[in-house]
Order: sequence, then C-alpha cells, then structure tokens
Amino acid sequence: MPYELQSCHTAIVDGYIIEGHVPAEDIRRLLAERPDVAGLAVPDMPVGSPGMEIEGVIADPYDVIAFDADGLREVFASYR
Repeated sequence: MPYELQSCHTAIVDGYIIEGHVPAEDIRRLLAERPDVAGLAVPDMPVGSPGMEIEGVIADPYDVIAFDADGLREVFASYR
C-alpha cells in the first residue's frame, strides 16, 4: 500500500486491496471490469465520502485512485 494513499480502513475484496472510504459502486465496477491493478484507495478521510457524511457540511471533492504493484496510479472515479 503506497504511503500517500493510506487511510483508515483496509480490506481485501476478491484479491484487490480497498483502502479508505471507497464507494461501493466503485468496488462493484472494479470487480466487474477486473483491471490489472492492486486495488483502489481514497486517501485521508474526505467529508462526504461513504461513512464520512456530515449533515449541513458541504462534501469535499475527492478521487478514487487505482494503483498497481509498481506504484503507478490513475484516477478511477472523481466525486465533485
């Protein structure tokens, strides 16, 4: 798990690493598409990500990052 992508929760789902507050729809997409990546991460704990919703507080923009074993990264999904 790249240090810069670490967050608060880690799971292994069907061989993929899921780090942080990754939306369930993105995990479903990952499992359907089966890209050649190690996993998905949402670094930190952005307000508005699943489980981090705060009533009356505007959600932070955040990206779900796909990463591979060599440290390459790309944006898998964006939430604005």
